[in-house]
Amino acid sequence: MAVTTAPTRAPAIRKPPRSPNEGAGRLAAMLLTPTMLVLGLVIGYPILAAFRQSLYFQSQRVDESGFVVQGDQFVGLDNYTAVFAGDAAKAFWNAFYNTTFFTVVCVAIEVVIGVAMALIMNKAFKGKGLIRASILVPWAIPTAVSALLWRWIFDANGIANNLLNTQVLWSTDGWQAKAAVIIADTWKTAPFIGLLVLAGLQVIPAEVYEAAKIDGASALKAFWHITLPLVRPALMVAVLFRILDNLRMFDLPYVLIGRGKPSVETLSILAFLQTDNARFGPAAAYAVLLFFYIVIVAYTFVKLLGADVIGEARQKQPTKKKRGFRPLARGATP
Repeated sequence: MAVTTAPTRAPAIRKPPRSPNEGAGRLAAMLLTPTMLVLGLVIGYPILAAFRQSLYFQSQRVDESGFVVQGDQFVGLDNYTAVFAGDAAKAFWNAFYNTTFFTVVCVAIEVVIGVAMALIMNKAFKGKGLIRASILVPWAIPTAVSALLWRWIFDANGIANNLLNTQVLWSTDGWQAKAAVIIADTWKTAPFIGLLVLAGLQVIPAEVYEAAKIDGASALKAFWHITLPLVRPALMVAVLFRILDNLRMFDLPYVLIGRGKPSVETLSILAFLQTDNARFGPAAAYAVLLFFYIVIVAYTFVKLLGADVIGEARQKQPTKKKRGFRPLARGATP
């Protein structure tokens, strides 16, 4: 009698458990799409429109029939080449030097004063809350209003000359105009760096300083080896913001000193003067060059000095993969 056996069934292949991050990228793209569209309209379109405008020149000429023709004329890169040649080159390099000079000098002074202000405000003393609130006043004042206040201070009969017991014409072209802009800008924006550094100081645990004191470290060594490295992320972000703000400096020297002063003329002022003369093509060329200058400086600052603005450094930290046990198939040997 033949014995029949039922066919053996192949073991079912189990699907790996679904990852909790599966589909997160698609969801993130859907949620970020409206924001990216708004940014494209608010930021991307003006940049493209400015670049397009820089390829044209507004002119008024007489055609072959003797009629006056005016309007935009396509000139290609002529507006850019004109920046680096002729009379326009002298004005451009002067404005480029002033923009870089104000950025380097103002930011350097503001970092020193801002860090000192943060160290003082981090100490425990009476009225600390009032001091922290009042230090926001210069930063809260609009730049144009601040420039008007300092214009009265630097007047020929103002407080500055009375304190110095001399007669300095601050609003005339020269070194004194540069000094007035630097003083006014430092007064206004040093508290900004101080508050950001103060926020970084408050997350440093006190036990670190107690351990350094037990080891015999002086106050200077504690600042150089403990405070400065731990507050560096907040300080780098503050410096980056100030650099970007100073590179586009316009209203402070324009209101404080006035127009037509080459010693304080920045790239933003130069582009505005071209627009005021209905030279929209050259003005757009100056604006595009300033935009690329800011992009290069910001990218170099982030890459070389490591300003972790968007948390990129934390995202790139290597993570150890957890090793799990994979089930063995039937009949397999480990």
